[in-house]
Amino acid sequence: MREVWIAFGLTVFAGAATGIGSAIAFFAKRTNYRFLSVATGFSAGVMIYVSFVEILFKGAESLSEAYGEYWGHWINTASFFGGIALIGVIDKLIPSAENPHEVHSKDEIEPLHDPSAPMPDFDAIAAHPKDAAPGAHDHRVHHRKLMRMGLFTALAIGIHNFPEGLATFLAALDDPSVGMAIAVAIALHNIPEGISVSVPIFYATGNRKKAFIYSMLSGLAEPVGAGIAYLVLLFFLGGDTGVIPPQVMGVLFGGVAGIMVYISLDELLPTSRAYGKGHDSLIGLIAGMAMMALSLLLMK
Repeated sequence: MREVWIAFGLTVFAGAATGIGSAIAFFAKRTNYRFLSVATGFSAGVMIYVSFVEILFKGAESLSEAYGEYWGHWINTASFFGGIALIGVIDKLIPSAENPHEVHSKDEIEPLHDPSAPMPDFDAIAAHPKDAAPGAHDHRVHHRKLMRMGLFTALAIGIHNFPEGLATFLAALDDPSVGMAIAVAIALHNIPEGISVSVPIFYATGNRKKAFIYSMLSGLAEPVGAGIAYLVLLFFLGGDTGVIPPQVMGVLFGGVAGIMVYISLDELLPTSRAYGKGHDSLIGLIAGMAMMALSLLLMK
C-alpha cells in the first residue's frame, strides 16, 4: 500500500506544477522563455529515453513471461503503438484553439503580467491571420460564451492530462525512482502548459483569479485520472489477490511508453522550439537523456 501512496504523491506533484506555470504567468515580471525552452526539451529527453530504455523493456519482460518470447514482443509492440493511437485520438477530438499545448505570443502573455499592458489587437489578427505574430490567436468571444469557453478549455486540459497522470503513476508503482524521474519531467512540462492554459481562460473570462484557479485545477486531472484508472484495474482485473496481473501491467507499460513518446514528439519538442532560440531545445533534450541515463546507471 505504501508504494501506491508514493506513486499517487508523485502524480500529484507532477500535476500541481501546472499551477506553478500559471503563477509565473500572473506574478512574474517577465517570462524567461529560454528557461521554458530548455526545461521542456529536458522533459522530452527524459520521457523519450526512459520510454525506450526502461518502460518498453519492462513491458516486453512481463509479456514474454506470460505469453512466451515471440508473442510477448508482438503484444508489447502492439501496446506501444496502441498508446500512440490513444493519445492521437484524444488530440484529434480536441480543437486546436482549446488545446492546452498551443504556444501563445509575448503580446498575449504580457497583459497577464501587467494589467496596464495594452490588449493584443484581436480584430487585426482576425482580419489578417497570416500577418499575425507567431503564436498569436484570435481570442475574441461573445459574452454569453465566456463561461462555456472557460469550462471547455479546462475540460480539454483535463483530458490531455489523464494519460500523463497514468504514465507517472504506473511507472512510480513499479519503480519509485523511475517514477520520480518521470514526475519531474512531467512537472517541467506542466510549467509552460500552465502558462499556455492561463491565456485563453483569461481572455475568455477577463478574470485573472478564475484563470489561475482553472489552470491549477487542470493539473489535478493527472492524479484524478491515475486514481480512477488504478481503481478500475484493481477491481476488475485484480481478482481475489488484489494485485494487477503482470500481463496487464505489461500491456499498460507498452501503452504508457507510446503515450510518452507521442507527447514528447508532438507537444514538448515543438513547444520547446517555439519558446527558445538556436539549439536551446536540443540542449535540453540531450541533457534530459543524459540525466535519465545517469540515474538509471546509478540505480543498477
